Amino acid sequence: MPNETLRLSRRAALTTAALASGAVVLIGCDDDPSGSGTPGAAKNPKPGQAAEETPSTDPVIVAALSTAAAQVTQLSLRYAGVSQKFPALRSQLAAGAKYHASHLARLKETAGVQPAAAGKLPALPSTSSGALSDLAKREKAAAIAHAAAAAKVSGPAARLLAMIAAAETQLATTLTPKKKAESQ
Repeated sequence: MPNETLRLSRRAALTTAALASGAVVLIGCDDDPSGSGTPGAAKNPKPGQAAEETPSTDPVIVAALSTAAAQVTQLSLRYAGVSQKFPALRSQLAAGAKYHASHLARLKETAGVQPAAAGKLPALPSTSSGALSDLAKREKAAAIAHAAAAAKVSGPAARLLAMIAAAETQLATTLTPKKKAESQ
């Protein structure tokens, strides 16, 4: 069955991501209260139309998403800096940079969400392996923060933060250098 792909439900991926990162376990989300359709799927009645979810202007949600946008912006800038300093890593970092750009765009869809000014980034490590380890550490920290923020809000904002946390956990795992097998 070479054309079949393994699909995890959003709940399984989030639970796995939360457990792997040591963050709050996020379970019980139900994207479609009627129980019909595919869990996690947004309903787009016509091609090209936005999903039916309406952005929130709740100050708590705007604050949580603005904080997340600032963190994602910091990660995006870090990816750009590492890619510039270590060109050999560009292909390895491309997916992470793309995900963060997409996440930032989604976060900004909520009315009032504006990431804080980026400020000065800490110096980059002097080696490419150090830079990858640094990125992995920052991804893991961001995943924990976003999972915790998702637990404090509900609805589309919680799902967005949980999705971002799951992606960051995945990126942290792929960026973490593999441990060498001990020689026996």
